[in-house]
Amino acid sequence: MSGISKEQVYHIANLARLEINEEEAAQFTNELDQILQMAEVLDELDTANIEPTSHVFDQKNVMREDVPEKGLSLEEVMKNVPEHEGGHIKVPAILE
Repeated sequence: MSGISKEQVYHIANLARLEINEEEAAQFTNELDQILQMAEVLDELDTANIEPTSHVFDQKNVMREDVPEKGLSLEEVMKNVPEHEGGHIKVPAILE
């Protein structure tokens, strides 16, 4: 017996806002049924002693040492600023 009906395929297509014809519905019914059968095979595996993982590979972030460095001088920064006053960059007001 099929794990998914043609009516369910039409319902899924409607939820996804897809228009499908009779031939496509038959094709998707078959394909989705095969996918469900593969999932049922995986359900038969004993995973009692398997720890849950978020990735199949052991991944770790590689971080460099956080070392402070000297930044640009105030004069160097202000070279490319269109408007500044008293060491502050002037920008247009966004709130009234």
